[in-house]
Amino acid sequence: MQVLHDAPLAPLTTFRLGGPATRLVTAATDAEVIAAVREADDSGTPLLVIGGGSNLVIGDKGFDGTALRIATRGVELRGTTLELAAGEVWTDAVARSVEAGLAGIECLAGIPGSAGATPIQNVGAYGQEVSSTITEVIAYDRRAGEIVTLTNEECAFSYRHSRFKGDPERYVVLRVRFELEDAGGLSAPVKYAEAARALGVEPGDRVPLADAREAVLKLRAGKGMVLDPEDHDTWSAGSFFTNPILTDEQFAAFHARVRERLGEDAEPPAYPAGEGRTKTSAAWLIDKAGFTKGYGSGPARISTKHTLALTNRGGATTEDLLALAREVVAGVREAFGVTLVNEPVTIGVSL
Repeated sequence: MQVLHDAPLAPLTTFRLGGPATRLVTAATDAEVIAAVREADDSGTPLLVIGGGSNLVIGDKGFDGTALRIATRGVELRGTTLELAAGEVWTDAVARSVEAGLAGIECLAGIPGSAGATPIQNVGAYGQEVSSTITEVIAYDRRAGEIVTLTNEECAFSYRHSRFKGDPERYVVLRVRFELEDAGGLSAPVKYAEAARALGVEPGDRVPLADAREAVLKLRAGKGMVLDPEDHDTWSAGSFFTNPILTDEQFAAFHARVRERLGEDAEPPAYPAGEGRTKTSAAWLIDKAGFTKGYGSGPARISTKHTLALTNRGGATTEDLLALAREVVAGVREAFGVTLVNEPVTIGVSL
């Protein structure tokens, strides 16, 4: 277990932003993770758990406490069951599942971060969410002081949310188990229209697993959503805002604002999101409110490839980023009466 003091945290995040931690502990085994958590809890020290750092916005003042970087490794494949240590690199895990001929997470290729973070956020993209394949999450329960195994149902998954995100001080994910599908080398049915178009198939069709993964990687790269140290469009947390889910009443009011602003024939994106609810597109809202690709004049700007990504062009501070985020939130609210919610976790700061 490696311990550093007054340690920079910016290099551990995909934004490359944030001040130092009073203490940084890097744990390479589950036992080391638990020991570090217990030490912090027993001493009343604030604890920040870091995986791949792809969903973190850390304040410029840093973190006054112990930052725990989870660097555990371990991949076990038994038939169609995949078990990953929390510190495993997610993109590598997806590649391995595709190589093994197993379907279920192939459209989650290219998403930065660690395996342990996927259930927290209920990571999803291109028609797949990890909640569809996760069977169990093994975690350290800080309240009970013991290792627990939570079933899929107990994880309380919903859109970009889970029990872990709802109670962030309680659990530290150690391992995640997935049940994948052997479809003879074919993908799960392609659900997302953009992915289906890229693959030249109809939604619901299956394609070779490698084709699905490559198509998603190409789509993500075109939007600056695949990490590249030389491309500042990828110095981000991916999608900075979640897609709003509106009640019928809220959607009717929103629809009226759209037509008032954009014309009587204007139709916003609308997707069923459960009874009495409709999901619309945050990227569409941002663009139609006037925040186009590349918007901004400072070191923090909207990506030149995708309006949903806020980026560090080099030399930005967290406050630069937050100022841009607040401007976008205020502009969308003024234009359409919808309040965007940030997807990344904020540490020591807020919108």
